Amino acid sequence: MIMKKVLSILTVAALVLGSTGCKKRDNSIPNWPWHDPDDPDGEWVDVTADYGFMPEYVQVLQSPSRLQNKNAVAYIARVDMTKTDMNVWAINDPELDGSSDALRTPKECYEAVGKPCVIINGGYFYSDSGINYPASLAISNGTMLSPNINYASEDWVVMYYPTRGVFLQQASGFVAGWTYFQDADHHYLYTAPAANAWGATPLQVPDENFPTASQSVVAKNGVGGGPVLIKNGEIVCTYRQELFNGETSGILCDTRHPRTAIGITADKHLVMFVCEGRDMTPGVPGYTLDELAKIMLAQGCVEAMNLDGGGSTCMLLNGKETVKPSDGEERPVGCCIYITK
Repeated sequence: MIMKKVLSILTVAALVLGSTGCKKRDNSIPNWPWHDPDDPDGEWVDVTADYGFMPEYVQVLQSPSRLQNKNAVAYIARVDMTKTDMNVWAINDPELDGSSDALRTPKECYEAVGKPCVIINGGYFYSDSGINYPASLAISNGTMLSPNINYASEDWVVMYYPTRGVFLQQASGFVAGWTYFQDADHHYLYTAPAANAWGATPLQVPDENFPTASQSVVAKNGVGGGPVLIKNGEIVCTYRQELFNGETSGILCDTRHPRTAIGITADKHLVMFVCEGRDMTPGVPGYTLDELAKIMLAQGCVEAMNLDGGGSTCMLLNGKETVKPSDGEERPVGCCIYITK
């Protein structure tokens, strides 16, 4: 079992999602106008044509001025997955020992992987003493680059073993679920999370039969993050069970921030979502995870998961920025998800 006292996952999250206070880069960030700014019930607007050539299987939507009764600047790329694949780039660290791979901004990743038409940031990560560590699963073309981190603690005395969210492209289609990694031969996928809770007695280490009957993690492509937002067409938003809440959490579940999420609809359309927050556009706060889950459900998602947010949130469409990054410039990240032309 992996057990490294480098940083707790909650401190990791604080490093990843929290704002770094970088100098604003306003001159290079597009200032997109809201559509129908006086209409709180406005519809999402198709802005595909604004971003140059897009394959016929990609549609780009810009949000109305308000979602969930809040001012909004948000974008969705809807991708027909009967005609293409989801692709994943991530730092390579299958044993969570640390990686010499460099973090990349989405723009750097865009250039490195062949200028895809859509790219968003992926799961969590952190750095310590010059070494980069993934904290979330990444699978690319059947190869596991990293598993989800498999422990959590607030004091390094009481240890928990949470099952964390994943979003997988399997042979049978896309699925959200929860995983636990013991080693390369014991990597479990569950249909429900272990019901851990901060302050409660830690539950047993997950195995092939706990918290549910499991299957091995097998996927063509996949990303971790969490929490799972939607499962089997219903909102679950399991941030408490996944131990993403708590005083030291950087996921900031119950307050409004920039967010990134991914989901799949019943008709096999991938929904890649980003939204601004932290008043990068004045009056736009972002969303809580519960609000994010409702937005993804309204988009028809039957499975969906939250990804890294805050300063990491970014979507590029043919290399062009959409939402303003809350650090003032794109943050180097440990994972990106992209769609090729």
